[in-house]
Amino acid sequence: MGEIEHKYLQIDGLKLHVAVIGDVSSPPVVFLHGFPEIWYSWRHQMTALAGAGFRAIAPDYRGYGLSDPPPQPENATYADLIADLLALFEALSLPKAFIIAKDFGARVAYLFALIHPEKVSGIITLGIPYLPPSPVNFHDLLPEGFYISRWQKPGRAEADFGRFDNKTVVRNIYILFSRSEVPIADENQEIMDMVDSSTSLPPWLTEEDLANYGSLYENSGFQTALKVPYRSSSEEFNITNMNVDAPALLIMGEKDYFLKFPGMEDYTKAEQAKMFVPKLETVFVPEGSHFVQEQFPEQVNKLIIDFLSKHS
Repeated sequence: MGEIEHKYLQIDGLKLHVAVIGDVSSPPVVFLHGFPEIWYSWRHQMTALAGAGFRAIAPDYRGYGLSDPPPQPENATYADLIADLLALFEALSLPKAFIIAKDFGARVAYLFALIHPEKVSGIITLGIPYLPPSPVNFHDLLPEGFYISRWQKPGRAEADFGRFDNKTVVRNIYILFSRSEVPIADENQEIMDMVDSSTSLPPWLTEEDLANYGSLYENSGFQTALKVPYRSSSEEFNITNMNVDAPALLIMGEKDYFLKFPGMEDYTKAEQAKMFVPKLETVFVPEGSHFVQEQFPEQVNKLIIDFLSKHS
C-alpha cells in the first residue's frame, strides 16, 4: 500500500498541494475537506481506502494548508474551487472519480456534480446534505452572534483570530464545532472567547494532530478560508438542472451541530434531499459530531468502503 505521498500541481498559476495513496490503476476517490480542516483530516480514510484497493487523493484548496493562496484571497470564489477540481482531474488523468466531501466541501462536490456529471462516479458527504445551489442565508434566521454572521464581516474574524497563534485558532474551532449546539456568541463576546483556554481537546484529536493543523495553516493563514466559504454564501451559479443522478451517501453524526441550523434536522432526517438526489442514502452515526470521520474512523471507513464497493 505504501505511504501517503505529497505532490504539487500547477493549476491556474498556483501550486496546489495534493496528498495521494494507492495504486494509480485503482478506482480513484477524491476527498474535499471542510474548515478548519485540510487534507490531513482525511488521514484515517485515505489509508483505509488504499488498503481496500482504491486510490485516495486529497487536495488542499487554494489558500488552504500547503497550497498557494490566490493573488487576491478576498476575491476567491466557489467557482475557483470547482475549476481547480476539474483541473486536478485533468492533471491526474482521471476520467471520473468518486468524491467524498466534508462540511462546505459538500457544496463544492455537488456543484461539481451538477456542472460535470460525467466526471462523478458517486458522492459521499459528511456533516452537510445536498442543498440546492442557491444563496444560503441561515444568518437571517439566527442571532447576531452566530459564528457565520460574525465571520462574514470583513475584519471581524481577522481581528479575533489575530490575537492567537494558528494552532490555538484551530483548537478553539475544533472544540466549538465538535459540540452539539450552533456556536453563537454573546453580544460583546468574540467567537474565539467562547472556548476557555483550559478546555480539553476532544479525546479523538491529539496534540500531535493539532500541531499538524497549526503548522499547515502557518503556510496559508485564514484569509482565503474566511472568503470561501463564509463570505461566498451569496455566490450564484447559472445552473438550471438541480438534480444529481449519481449514487450518493450522507454520513451524519447524530450530535452534529449542523442539525441545529434552522430546518436542517427535519430536512436531513426526512431525506428531503432525495427530491434532488434520488439515489441518496442517509446514515446517522450515534454520538457522532461534526468531525465524525476523525471521531469514529473505523465506522465511517466501513460505510465509505461498502458504498464504494457497491457502486464501483
